[in-house]
Amino acid sequence: MRVVTDSSSDLPAGLAREMGITIVPLHVHAGDRTFTEGVDLDAETFYRDILPGPAHPSTSQPSVGAFAEVYRTLAQETDEIISIHISSNLSGTHQAALMGRESAPKGCRVEVVDSHHISMAVGLLALLAARAARDGGRLQDVARLVRDAIPRTHLYGVLDTLEYLRRGGRIGRVQAFLGSLLHVKPLIAFRDGVPWPLERVRTRARALDRLDELARALPSVRDMAVMYSTTPDEAAALADRLVACCPRERIMVARLGPVLGTHVGPGALAVAALTDA
Repeated sequence: MRVVTDSSSDLPAGLAREMGITIVPLHVHAGDRTFTEGVDLDAETFYRDILPGPAHPSTSQPSVGAFAEVYRTLAQETDEIISIHISSNLSGTHQAALMGRESAPKGCRVEVVDSHHISMAVGLLALLAARAARDGGRLQDVARLVRDAIPRTHLYGVLDTLEYLRRGGRIGRVQAFLGSLLHVKPLIAFRDGVPWPLERVRTRARALDRLDELARALPSVRDMAVMYSTTPDEAAALADRLVACCPRERIMVARLGPVLGTHVGPGALAVAALTDA
């Protein structure tokens, strides 16, 4: 069995290769240029050169043809594929995967799973599937394992500014202006496949403390990831703090890629966790 996810999972490329996970890239559009995430646009270049540019970037899902090609290629190696993707409430990626599987060879079964999440919350589910596949799990059992884990997958994040959500049309101009005026740091959680405002705090330090507190309150953490856009030192320090609820070797640090960076901007920091209860 093979596992597929998309680049918005922010799964580190080396880890994906090690676990045999195929990543289908999303796209970033800036001005008259289109980039393919992780192929001709990396996070460092994006945050340094693209995001501060005069034209705010936009994003789009992979094509149906891209998924069809991946499934046809993998069908030469296996007869079972599980494909786990970003929340269908936020992206057309899940729908493109569903359409792409229609072109898979008839002898190969493809199960497409809506994760109802973003970033490494999706990545943790893909890793769960990959480990189960390595242990000899069959498609039906692995798909059930992943779907059962979705309600036990959590994501909390803090944004340094609401401006990039405003630019992407995710919130109104007045709300973004008030957030900037009050210098608040918005905390978000994920519920039912969409981000929900959790609370607002006044300082960056307090925001990081709240991320730590929210993560520590989760029961029986199995795996965890800390994600950042432009502050790797903060991410590493937060990962070190979270050993109170998860062994350090099971806490990954990953960078928010260009697709999610388009919407959250610099200074974003998040925690994803998969729990046993």
